[in-house]
Amino acid sequence: MLQLTAQVRDIKALIAQMTLEEKASMCSGSDTWHTRGIERLGIPSVMVTDGPHGLRKQRASADHLGLFDSVPATCFPSAAGVASSWNRELIRRMGEALGRECQAEEVAVLLGPGANIKRSPLCGRNFEYFSEDPYLSGEMAAHHILGVQSQGVGSSLKHFAANNQEHRRMTSDSIVDERTLREIYLASFEGAVKKAQPWTVMCAYNKVNGEFASENKELLTDILKEEWGHEGFVVSDWGAVNERAKGLAAGLELEMPASHGEGQQQIVEAVRGGELDEAKLDEAVERLLNIVFRAVEERRPDTVVDPEEHHRLAREIARESMVLLKNEDDILPLAKGGKIAVIGAMAKEPRYQGSGSSQIRPTRLEDISEELAKSAGDTATLLYAKGYELNAEEPKEELMAEAIQLAKASDVAVLLAGLPSRYESEGFDRKHLRMPANQAALIEAIGKEQPNLVVVLSNGAPIEMPWLDSAKGVLEAYLGGQALGGAIADLLFGDANPSGRLAETFPVQLSDNPSYLFFPGEGDKVEYREGIFVGYRYYDKKNIKPLFPFGHGLSYTDFAYSELAVDKETMMDNETMHISVKVTNTGQRAGMEVVQLYVRDKESTVIRPDKELKGFDKVKLEPGESKVVTFELDKRSFAYYDEQLREWIVETGEFELLIGRSSQDILLSETVTVQSTTARRMVYHRNSTLSEISQSPSGQKFVNQLIANLPFSAGLADEHAAMLRAFMEHMPLRGLLSFSGGKFTEAGLQAILTQLNAQDQEGQER
Repeated sequence: MLQLTAQVRDIKALIAQMTLEEKASMCSGSDTWHTRGIERLGIPSVMVTDGPHGLRKQRASADHLGLFDSVPATCFPSAAGVASSWNRELIRRMGEALGRECQAEEVAVLLGPGANIKRSPLCGRNFEYFSEDPYLSGEMAAHHILGVQSQGVGSSLKHFAANNQEHRRMTSDSIVDERTLREIYLASFEGAVKKAQPWTVMCAYNKVNGEFASENKELLTDILKEEWGHEGFVVSDWGAVNERAKGLAAGLELEMPASHGEGQQQIVEAVRGGELDEAKLDEAVERLLNIVFRAVEERRPDTVVDPEEHHRLAREIARESMVLLKNEDDILPLAKGGKIAVIGAMAKEPRYQGSGSSQIRPTRLEDISEELAKSAGDTATLLYAKGYELNAEEPKEELMAEAIQLAKASDVAVLLAGLPSRYESEGFDRKHLRMPANQAALIEAIGKEQPNLVVVLSNGAPIEMPWLDSAKGVLEAYLGGQALGGAIADLLFGDANPSGRLAETFPVQLSDNPSYLFFPGEGDKVEYREGIFVGYRYYDKKNIKPLFPFGHGLSYTDFAYSELAVDKETMMDNETMHISVKVTNTGQRAGMEVVQLYVRDKESTVIRPDKELKGFDKVKLEPGESKVVTFELDKRSFAYYDEQLREWIVETGEFELLIGRSSQDILLSETVTVQSTTARRMVYHRNSTLSEISQSPSGQKFVNQLIANLPFSAGLADEHAAMLRAFMEHMPLRGLLSFSGGKFTEAGLQAILTQLNAQDQEGQER
């Protein structure tokens, strides 16, 4: 629960002193970045500002939209990269640093992190989101929040919910079935809310199943507040409010930015007109004041930030966030010395963060080519060629010729490439997964002349790589923040060992993606027809080989897995199970391994993915060192969401526990049995099929007797008997009126239904 001091415990009394107009005014901001205060009652105004990978505090002189002229702050790697670290403790440390910088700038709430699922690699804001997997996303978000809030600064978990594209984001309607919504799109928020209690949750712009997220009572009140127990308040995304009074009734406490009295007036009129219960307004104000006073009480005015210390942390995070995708012939790490060609405009003009509301003004920014020179050794010669124009599409012959010549004359070529900022940003989605044509052409041209080619990518989301065979080494650096240059150098020259693993699938081509046919929808209608099969769930189920699978990443050392063990072979679904596995560094270098645990339901009556991530851990091992990694699984680790019962259900049966390096590189497995505690009483009716009735012991007995007594079943050959049973299996009970030779009547059918339902209820009660 939120811990309130004696000063704040009188909030209800404070609200009682407020006029209707004052209470309504509290539910809108005073400007772009501040909550509204009431001086006569001693209610302060506090500041909220953009994140999530750095503080973007707008200066007083900046534009009213708040996109430019922010104070200098540490620019950490964006979420797409940080999630690839698979390191809970590391992202928590990043959150702590963000919290300290917020305290130093008197910011009460940092707007982030973003926990939306990467439904399509085309989403222009994917760099700001963690993963295609809800478990990984929820874990990363939770520890980000825990870190920030440990410093007395609030987080704002966003954008709730089903906000998975930028195209028409303020009016689009995400049409998604309840099971998919629960298992994929809400689950990443659920884990973060329950584990970290963010001070605020930000609602999305879009509609969800026909209703704006800002007015969706089921999302904001029924699920978020009542089911998940969120104790803070809900804030709108900037400009996401449709009808203010309706939003307040649904559970939207704070409208941002200021609506210049419009929202306040709508609330007042709704209360006076009897359309809005004033008690609902009081509840909203209470939630707001709890957080406002908490922020004030936890102010740390003497906070001093060491920019160099935070820069070093940014470099450490960037190192762990980068993923070694390919390392043919062990071309990496590079030898320190010799002649090295550094090619690409991005070596001098790095792409280190995304574009839009999360854009940070860094305290400093490393030059990649300079950092490579520092790490290459005193005997190395590094020469640079631009290779391509960053703001152009087509190759320039003179730039390509210079780069090719330099590469041919060198021992190895390092080519910096990726996506320019115009390719991906908040506000618009990508149209394809291609790199600029001039970069792709340059990679292929150099690969023909210099076999020792390493490509370093800076991008916020997957790209197609038709040039992959041209390069021996590929390092995915994502958007690595202000210290990306040093981090890239550390990894290329072996001063650090790559340990990142992909938090998303890289498809061979865009059309392989499960949402390809339905993204971004038609008009404002966006149908999530791929259902629960998002990301690796689709590729694994369809047995489609991606370019690089979810969880993939290489190292400069080798790891062996052994001694997979479980503490019980059978468990009830209201118990927990503990799994352990031994991991050994069998190589010559220290390194970190990400151990991934997936769960597979071996046989299910509902459609389920081939496997789902349910646990992970990152361990650091010296050469020859072993550690035992343990996991705990509970009911949710084996469950699916049942739309009829509206709850999480485990079907009694066998489940495989799969330990691997990626979703498609499984090394060890163990089978366990889980017993369901859910009493699922069937209610039979005239259209219940015989196969459904057979699921209970009494129903099975009835069906066996029925088939045996049919007038045409006696003396049938085996093949005809099998055909008859198959025919009867999906026949509704009412079909007996036609195929029983007159033995069944309507009255008899009703008697059978009464008997079956009574027997099933009696069996459940026993």
